[in-house]
Amino acid sequence: MKSSDSKGERQAARPKTKVRGDTHDWRSRTLENVRQMIIDADPGVTEEQKWRKPSAPDGIPVWSHDGIICTGETYKEHVKLTFARGAFLRDPSKLFNGNLGGNTTRAIDIHHGDRIDETAFKKLIREAVALNMSEKKQ
Repeated sequence: MKSSDSKGERQAARPKTKVRGDTHDWRSRTLENVRQMIIDADPGVTEEQKWRKPSAPDGIPVWSHDGIICTGETYKEHVKLTFARGAFLRDPSKLFNGNLGGNTTRAIDIHHGDRIDETAFKKLIREAVALNMSEKKQ
């Protein structure tokens, strides 16, 4: 989902991330902070709300650039960022702490009070974008 600016250049659309439940709790603030880090790391990212279900009637945020980078879901005890191709990304800072046994995905589970290493996270986003772009060229 892209939009054009007045100069005819394409920009990523920026819908507001929606979170089920209280819009002012720690989970929504965490997801909004992560959203901003993703946009900062890749200004060309596209964000969409997908996969509507009873537990997420507005859908879940999905960030992509030449393919899905990651999704963001809120749960009672944590916020989960699932990287679609996380198993193929280097993670020297050990941000991934979920789905570690999977063949493709990896996740970052953020609990109340956790702080994410912003520099390492942005690097991970850029690496995911580079992987998507390299796969698209083949």
